Amino acid sequence: MTLQILSYEFLGPIPLSKWGPPMDEVLYLLLKRSKDTFEILYVGQSGKTTEADFFTKNEHFKCWIQNAGSESNLYLSIYPMWNSEPEKRERLVNKIVSKYAPICNEKNKTDPGES
Repeated sequence: MTLQILSYEFLGPIPLSKWGPPMDEVLYLLLKRSKDTFEILYVGQSGKTTEADFFTKNEHFKCWIQNAGSESNLYLSIYPMWNSEPEKRERLVNKIVSKYAPICNEKNKTDPGES
């Protein structure tokens, strides 16, 4: 199964609990499932990793759980970008954030009331 986001085909989604390393350079989507649809909660990018706790130690994990309702409702889709530079992946992340405004990406922005 794949998800079409902008003109890119993301692999998955799969339950986040089914993911395991290793992972090459990718863009990744964290999604929540509502019946037969998926909502993007967060989009990020990564270089190669072999860390089994890559997602659970992410600083946005709490936001994902709060918005998905439980870890069992969290899903992962990836877009492989083998041998890509972080800047290239980040440009694509920004395009997706601009189009879909995932709630957990929005919370990364500094609140004007905070100092």
